[in-house]
Amino acid sequence: MGSLGFPELLLILLIVIIVFGAGRLGQLGRGLGEGISNFRDSLKGKPDDDKAKLDEKKNS
Repeated sequence: MGSLGFPELLLILLIVIIVFGAGRLGQLGRGLGEGISNFRDSLKGKPDDDKAKLDEKKNS
């Protein structure tokens, strides 16, 4: 078993484009990026902006 080479990665990318469509890939990438960002923020212990906004609404 070896690692994936360039031709194999291109084949996987082609299959993903066929399955999800080119327009949907941007949305998937954006969602994945936001998920990774939220995960990193939670590891660093940063407060969640949405949670702070909900607390402000409750106190108003």
